[in-house]
Amino acid sequence: MGKIELPPQVSIEDRLRALFKMQDKDITALVEQINEEYEYWDTVKYKPLPKGCTPQKLWLCTKASRLRNKLCVWPSYAITLSLTSHMQRMCHEFDMNFGGTWMADDKLPPETNERYLVSSLMEEAISSSQMEGANTTRRVAKEMLRKQTKPKDKAQQMIANNYQTIQFIVQSKDKPLTPELLQHVHRLMTEKTLSNDEYAGRFRTNDEVVVADGITHEVVHRPPSHKDIEPFVADLCSFFNDEEQSVFIHPLIRGIVIHFMLAYVHPFADGNGRTARALFYWYLLRRGYWLTQYLSISRVIARSKTAYEKAFLYTEADDNDMGYFVAYNMRVLQQAFRELQTYIKRKQKEHLAANTYLRLGDINERQAQIIQLLVDNPKAVLTIKELQNRFLVTPTTAKTDIMGLVSRGLVSEFAFNKVKKGYVRSEGFEEVIKQLNA
Repeated sequence: MGKIELPPQVSIEDRLRALFKMQDKDITALVEQINEEYEYWDTVKYKPLPKGCTPQKLWLCTKASRLRNKLCVWPSYAITLSLTSHMQRMCHEFDMNFGGTWMADDKLPPETNERYLVSSLMEEAISSSQMEGANTTRRVAKEMLRKQTKPKDKAQQMIANNYQTIQFIVQSKDKPLTPELLQHVHRLMTEKTLSNDEYAGRFRTNDEVVVADGITHEVVHRPPSHKDIEPFVADLCSFFNDEEQSVFIHPLIRGIVIHFMLAYVHPFADGNGRTARALFYWYLLRRGYWLTQYLSISRVIARSKTAYEKAFLYTEADDNDMGYFVAYNMRVLQQAFRELQTYIKRKQKEHLAANTYLRLGDINERQAQIIQLLVDNPKAVLTIKELQNRFLVTPTTAKTDIMGLVSRGLVSEFAFNKVKKGYVRSEGFEEVIKQLNA
């Protein structure tokens, strides 16, 4: 992410004049369209213009419209936000979906929703780590988490840490944030992954930390002085715990402000991005947005990493207006929700397909899903530990399930070593399935 073009400077006086002057209907409509996505100067200047309008005039009208609903969300750093109609409409839509009145036909099947949750937490841990450079495939990462094997390298360690942190947050969602708890989350997230192990769970003590472009190594953000960290963290805890609500800010937007501010101040030497995304996740859970725990927000951000980084840069370049960052994150939430709906529909189909195997008789739902898994992945090698984590059951139940399939001649057992055993499709597996589907 190199440097971006700065927008034309527009004085408050000019903005106020433009705001109170009757504007051309075509320009007003164009400004509303620009504010739908909260566009920056680099796209505004290329818009097809109404007669007599220039890019500079359009930018002035855009800035004037944003002045109308401007809030100062973080006074000590003059971070502002202009609430657009589009943002407020999206907040309403999320309230209708994320908090409990979700459409009946899209709901998570109660007997499997815990498993969906585990899978979603894994997706979030993997994507958030991959964004910070964890170089491993999704399949390898999920296998490590499911089988609870020891991380083999830094990339796997980052993912294991992230997963552990998210689990901790889900369990601690009702606790108030304290400086010590923030440090604990950072320690969980970064242990054994930093250039210096002593940095884990400790606020930085110097001003050497900068945010640089990954390719050009050009400095794109210099965080505030380390001397600001203590008062900032105190303010962050108050904001997170909703102690100061002099101005109402919708909880979804407050969560995005928390995410932005932690990344902006960069209180830790490394791992600020992962910690900021975890805090956002925690805040939404704390405020009752239960569906958040099923969304893989970082997976969507990882696919649009350039837009994520630009949202930070635009904010700094345009008078600390974090509308860019809010608009970007609203789009992320919307996309993550759509993907969750698609995922649930796919899982419901798989669930129905697996139920076919119940016709074998004396087969429970978990065993039917193990058979489906072996149909979909002929080379799969299962272990008791993996089945235990996949179905959230005790080792005894997992062993009973798999041995039931061994006795039916569907699964074969083999020894990895003197202690550990693995389970694969038996030689007669396909024949049994063919007969069932005949």
